[in-house]
Amino acid sequence: MKKTLTFLSLAALVMSGLLVMAQEKKMFTPEDASFNNRAVYAQRPNQLKWVGDSDLLMKVNGKDIVTMKPGKDKETTFLTLDVLNGYANKSGVDSLRRIPNLTWIDSDQAYFYGLGKDGICLNRLNLKKKSITSITSLPQDAENHTICQPTMRIAYTIKNNLYVADGDKQIQITDNPEGVVAGQSVHRNEFAINGGIFWSPDGSQLAYYSMDERMVTNYPLVDITERIATTKPIKYPMAGMTSHQVTLHVYNMKTGKEIVVKTGEPAEQYLTAITWNPDNKRIYIGILNRGQNHLKFNEYNATTGDYIQTIFEDKDDQYVEPTGPAHFLPDNSDQFIWMAQRDGYYHLYLYTISKKQVKQLTKGNFVITSFDGFSKDGKKIYYTSTAVSPLERHCYVQDIKSGKVTKITAAHGTHSVSPSASGKYFLDFYNSTDVPYNVDLQDAKGKKVSRLHEAENPLKDYYIGETTIGTLKAEDGQTLYTRLIKPYNFDASKKYPVIVYVYGGPHAQLITDEWTAGAGIYLNYLAQEGFLVFTLDNRGSADRGEAFEQCIHRQCGQLEMRDQMVGIEWLKTLPYVDADRIGSDGWSYGGFMSTSLKINHPEVFKVSVAGGPVLDWKYYEIMYGERYMDTPQENPEGYELTSLENKTDKLEGKLLMIHCTTDPVVMWQHSLVFVENCIHNGKQLDYFVYPGHDHNVAGPDRAHLITKITQYFKDNL
Repeated sequence: MKKTLTFLSLAALVMSGLLVMAQEKKMFTPEDASFNNRAVYAQRPNQLKWVGDSDLLMKVNGKDIVTMKPGKDKETTFLTLDVLNGYANKSGVDSLRRIPNLTWIDSDQAYFYGLGKDGICLNRLNLKKKSITSITSLPQDAENHTICQPTMRIAYTIKNNLYVADGDKQIQITDNPEGVVAGQSVHRNEFAINGGIFWSPDGSQLAYYSMDERMVTNYPLVDITERIATTKPIKYPMAGMTSHQVTLHVYNMKTGKEIVVKTGEPAEQYLTAITWNPDNKRIYIGILNRGQNHLKFNEYNATTGDYIQTIFEDKDDQYVEPTGPAHFLPDNSDQFIWMAQRDGYYHLYLYTISKKQVKQLTKGNFVITSFDGFSKDGKKIYYTSTAVSPLERHCYVQDIKSGKVTKITAAHGTHSVSPSASGKYFLDFYNSTDVPYNVDLQDAKGKKVSRLHEAENPLKDYYIGETTIGTLKAEDGQTLYTRLIKPYNFDASKKYPVIVYVYGGPHAQLITDEWTAGAGIYLNYLAQEGFLVFTLDNRGSADRGEAFEQCIHRQCGQLEMRDQMVGIEWLKTLPYVDADRIGSDGWSYGGFMSTSLKINHPEVFKVSVAGGPVLDWKYYEIMYGERYMDTPQENPEGYELTSLENKTDKLEGKLLMIHCTTDPVVMWQHSLVFVENCIHNGKQLDYFVYPGHDHNVAGPDRAHLITKITQYFKDNL
């Protein structure tokens, strides 16, 4: 196994600068491992950002806002909480208990949300007028609130209806029957959809999703908090069954009239990548067929809803996964940037609508992970990619016309940047295997100007074992990244049990050049308890390109298991691995993988833990499930092959299965049917539920989950 990156244990990093007595070291607790102790995470600066469209930086220190000029070390007190409250009190706005989270409109104005007597208040800070005024307010039960900066109106939802807060007025946009939902995210948040409200650039029109779920079967979730338990049904369209139907509406704020965009038939299609043209007259929708292998990016008249033209089409033998919306160049209603996976990797393309031209802007065997915006003049773009390494994320500036690319982040690790309005400077936020969290100020060429924040090592007082990142080869020759965490008191002359921590599914990458190599506290806690903790990102996981990711199509779990077994064979070559004591642990897709490994390789995996597991894809929802498996009608062999509920006769050894009783993602039915089949086949397993929790266990109860899993491995592995 070739080591591509090895870093010293965090304990050793501390020891190199200062000897710490052994008795001062601490052990992780289940609370540490369950996100319930902020002290084990790197401290981040409070509201370090640019002040509007200026090159002035701000951050919050306690009850003060301080500002800094690039290249100058001096911090100047800009505003204090007392001053802000003086502004507020003059206008009758409630006093502030702390510095609010400011969103700058320009260098003189910002807005922020606060709590009022009747709900949520939107307030405006005006530096020139030295005032804080109330703009509008929302009811207590308002959700999905989306602000329009030009008008400072807020669209929001209450239950299944859409409203707009406009000054003192609350305007009801929809009056829907039960089962029709307006203004909320649709298609179960797939296809880069994360909301259902889309203001036009000038704020004169409001586009919104309307989702009719009345044709989708109710799925019961049980609430046991009542003496007589009640059901709280949700709409859950399972693979191969009837889906909900979505339309896009446009409401005119001046006339009060609305239209439905004419997206046509069939009704069961996906409306994605909603984008307004800067001219406020046209709107774009990425229409993806239910088979998810054909996308049309269509232009519509926003006044009439009429179809105008198809800008482009994307097709793929496996699936097309849009990452929209489109990004129009500043002050340009004719050109936009689109990200698509057409040459094997996600890259950026420039479209010119009037000339029906397309130009590929980025090229190479790497993935663009995010489009980060434009320079003020619209001549340059910012983006983040894996060009340096699949483990790292670096940021770039590219001239649209010349194609010249400038890498603006330097240190190894995972970066994100925030450019100043002028583009002369960037804030570089990053962490890595040896950096908990830093913020650097850099110039337009990527040269460091100053270090603005350097977090202390939050784990310096804990026992931490060595973590190593390495590589193996899949059967098709592709590189597989691995991570191995050793106990803090590791002794190479001894043999250790191994826990294989697995996710293995799309949209996730577990091994990264980030703090703790992406492992977090939980896996280091397991290592502290005496286990080797091993992870391998198999084919099918994220940000490695089409060939790496889409090979799992119609047969989820199969190639992933073969890759995991490559890791097992390597582990068996290590003299300190006890090959008779190997276990697996995973949640969700990882629960599916952990159970798959247990069922298919009982000779290897002595003990397995599976949380919230997908156990038969026919019970999973349409949008995600059909992308990777097609429908049960189209792919019966694949569903039979990947089902674990029909293979319980192969179960051997110890398996702990965990499920949350109100899980709305992987329905409780998955594991209940698995248990039922185990009973029919005379197979024993251990089973535990967390009442009232959703797709995972959050809050204080998570420490119980961590303790449960750890003790299970201690008792049985």
